[in-house]
Amino acid sequence: MVRIRGRIGDWPVDLSLELDAEDWAQLAERLPAALAEPAAAPAPAPAAGASDALWQTALQLVRDAGQVEGPQLLGELATLAGGEAAGKRLLVRLRHCSQVSVEAGVDAPVYRWLGA
Repeated sequence: MVRIRGRIGDWPVDLSLELDAEDWAQLAERLPAALAEPAAAPAPAPAAGASDALWQTALQLVRDAGQVEGPQLLGELATLAGGEAAGKRLLVRLRHCSQVSVEAGVDAPVYRWLGA
């Protein structure tokens, strides 16, 4: 059974659909292959020593750039950390780091290296 709840404009929607095995099979046939496959397991959390190295590398990214926009930095951190959630954690940690300032940019926050 699939339950769909929400709103369409001002109208509340609460819909339940019952699908048998044949219906599920037909639905699976129409999905793109990427959606039909089970989701990949999340990346394992880095070990304590690895997280220190990851943090130092995140600092080095900002230091080398001098300044970098938030979305670009998040992309680099997500790649570095092995996932968007881990990249966001590093971004938050950088936001609160005394060596980095965060200023409002035109389109996105700008992270600037201040140093020690």
